[in-house]
Amino acid sequence: MSDANKYPGIRSDHFGGMTDHGRIIRDAWVFGILPETETCDGWDRAMFDTLNAKVLAAWEVHGNLVSLLPADLRARHERIYAEAIARARELGWPPELDDEEA
Repeated sequence: MSDANKYPGIRSDHFGGMTDHGRIIRDAWVFGILPETETCDGWDRAMFDTLNAKVLAAWEVHGNLVSLLPADLRARHERIYAEAIARARELGWPPELDDEEA
């Protein structure tokens, strides 16, 4: 597989990861599937497919709603996403843009 098909890592992704891949990574951090130090640099599609399946299974346990997360996971979610939004805004992210338009 060529380097062009490898993920650049959440820190190098559009607006600091305001994409589907970034969401998968942040959710994996929330659920402890990945450590927060894992940025997924160089990952390929198969690796993301596997990670996404784990993330979807974790969300399913909680009814796919942040409001149904236990307090510790809800707090981690809020922190991780607040940090991501702040970083994205520093990088010029316009929240009204869909990640497909970035």
